[in-house]
Amino acid sequence: MSPIALPTQHAAVLHGAKDLHFEERTLWPPHQGQAQVAVMATGLCGSDLHYYAHGRNGDFVVQAPLVLGHEAAGIVTAVGPGVKHLVPGQRVAIEAGIMCNNCSYCAKGRYNLCKNMRFCSSAKTFPHADGTLQERMNHPAHVLHPLPDNLSFEQAALAEPLSVLIHASRRADFSPASHNTTVLVFGVGAIGLLACALAKSYGASRVVAIDINQTRLDFALQNGFAQQVYCLPITDRAKTTDEQLRRAKENISAALAEFDMPDGFDLVFECTGAEPCIQMSIHAAVTGGKVMLVGMGSRNVTLPLSAAATREVDIHGSFRYAHTYPTALALLASGKLPGIEKIITHRFSLQDTARAFELLARGRDDEGNMVLKVMVGPQ
Repeated sequence: MSPIALPTQHAAVLHGAKDLHFEERTLWPPHQGQAQVAVMATGLCGSDLHYYAHGRNGDFVVQAPLVLGHEAAGIVTAVGPGVKHLVPGQRVAIEAGIMCNNCSYCAKGRYNLCKNMRFCSSAKTFPHADGTLQERMNHPAHVLHPLPDNLSFEQAALAEPLSVLIHASRRADFSPASHNTTVLVFGVGAIGLLACALAKSYGASRVVAIDINQTRLDFALQNGFAQQVYCLPITDRAKTTDEQLRRAKENISAALAEFDMPDGFDLVFECTGAEPCIQMSIHAAVTGGKVMLVGMGSRNVTLPLSAAATREVDIHGSFRYAHTYPTALALLASGKLPGIEKIITHRFSLQDTARAFELLARGRDDEGNMVLKVMVGPQ
């Protein structure tokens, strides 16, 4: 008896730093509780870029060929046994984290902290779980979210980074019910711009942004993401910790004066992960205010903790998200994030994924245009 020939599909597979192969792979049918999805759009993330450029993201090292990508949406093409709420042809957003639903964190609804989390495109666990930079993938149906009819695949892919900000906002008790909240955002990359957009949609009375890149700040201002912006001066690296902390206080004091907010802001979203910005964020918060640590960069940071403690500035960590996708998709479809698709600046086919990463690493295209969010789609 001849074996049954299974169909194949293509994937962009990372074998090591800057070693990305466009490979043909067997397409297996979905298992119990899974659905098969034709991936229509994947947004490239900073963590994906770290894996591509260095073969690692912090402590997580690629130990076997890995498919990157976790900001995605697509079309259900098949469902496995037991799947009742999805049908072939349905459009869905792909939530990349697969929680165990058995640990204490999952029981509390904080599945982003799940001890057994398998996150697609992350090398934290081994064997690795492949991400969305492939033509089709099988994925647990309970973390596939139906799309509103008026939402494009690319817009739906933004639900993942937007979820990061929705979760951070919940950690800070910031919601549409919050009134007259003033918000400062450090960093206006894609995440920072989404933080600005979310704050405006929640009715913040003031939304301003700080960065070292004037072009990005101009984009944020001209497209209505921020009401006012401030470009930090670029200086030589401080020689001592005391000098670094002094500079941080001086720089943020100048920015607050420019914003005419000498007492600081109610809520600060720190979206850079850069040590000087984290230091500044504490001084940027009003007495009794909050700092949300969203950006991931510096592993060990010296902080002016006395400035936080004596002014009761709450510093909150925030990691990924939990129970945010329905909210994110509804918000993206609501029209309350005007111009949000403008953060998508470049598009590539799956076969050209390596070129997409190289462009993201450069930060500007051949015409000198700024690169924010890069989307990868089918051939």
